[in-house]
Amino acid sequence: MENLIIFGHKNPDTDSISSSIALAYLQTKLGNVAVPYRLGNVNMETQFALDYFKVSAPDMLESLDEGANVMLVDHNEAAQSMEGLDKCHIKMVVDHHPIAFTCSEPLYYYAEPVGCTATVLYKLFNKNNVEIPSYIAGLMASAIISDTLLFKSPTCTKEDKTTCELLAKIANIDVQKYGLDMLKAGTDLSGFTAEQLINLDSKQFNLADKLKSKIAQVNTADIDEVMVRKSEIEAAMEKELKDQGLEFGMLLITDIINSNSQVITLGNDSLVEKSYSVKVENHTAFLPGVVSRKKQVIPILTANVE
Repeated sequence: MENLIIFGHKNPDTDSISSSIALAYLQTKLGNVAVPYRLGNVNMETQFALDYFKVSAPDMLESLDEGANVMLVDHNEAAQSMEGLDKCHIKMVVDHHPIAFTCSEPLYYYAEPVGCTATVLYKLFNKNNVEIPSYIAGLMASAIISDTLLFKSPTCTKEDKTTCELLAKIANIDVQKYGLDMLKAGTDLSGFTAEQLINLDSKQFNLADKLKSKIAQVNTADIDEVMVRKSEIEAAMEKELKDQGLEFGMLLITDIINSNSQVITLGNDSLVEKSYSVKVENHTAFLPGVVSRKKQVIPILTANVE
């Protein structure tokens, strides 16, 4: 039996929170003492899912003790994880992102090119013959809906959709109705300051090992409602880049209805222009069909860094 600390990335999304809870449940059923944590505030979309399935959000992880046993979900990059991770024992990673991870100790590493960590976790439940309770199934289905934008994202695979439908049966939800309600719950951005808005879902990347960057994303049903705040958003982005020693920043404002994104970009307009064959004017550009940071932004920007 091991004492395990389980968490996803900073600025957690629905997959990060749900997968932490699901993996902690699985590990507990396997005889370990496992506790899920979060590395940031719960966004409105995730809170909708937690409330719907009557689950409390994990506690905030404030620090890591040296030598702690940890498991990571939905990330593997140190910049997106908890400070002090390098002094812990990483026992497992469950992820669906490109591998940017090194570790001096043997570990279990489960990663697949699918749209969501929950899709990988579903296999681990089956592999270990552990039944998924309805509330865990609901959270896992929510994660898949979120990460694939209700199957519209190019990251979505047939496996994600099939898994989501199986989980939805266990959770007794209608995928389309529940999924649209959940996504819409995450699009009310009116109550957030500009600083909060650019950190609802943001991740740091060192593009091509050359360009220290932060790429953020918010979902909306109306891009114009966000763009009216462009000046204050730019000011918040500029301050954050300076404070964190970053060279490039991008905010994707993604229309979940029409599957497009407007971007606000600072620090390297030419990189965006080269990557998408667009003209950046006044630090903004429209990217038709772009909705996935993982598949349509990070690899394309990385390939075009000079």
